Amino acid sequence: MKEVKINTEFIKLDSFLKWCGAATQGAEAKIYILNEEVKVNNEICTQRGKKIRPGDIIEFDGEKYKVV
Repeated sequence: MKEVKINTEFIKLDSFLKWCGAATQGAEAKIYILNEEVKVNNEICTQRGKKIRPGDIIEFDGEKYKVV
């Protein structure tokens, strides 16, 4: 599991995918989210604006990312 540090109280899911390097562009992140390819805390999430906070675990493309 990769730990990804954020410097704010929260980050939106689409921005998080760009921040951690899972997506290169916002449009790419949006497609992954809408295609139900992203899990947040073990549940599929289709809200690209979902607030991701420290302690959350994001799963995408066989990788797990823990927000710290």
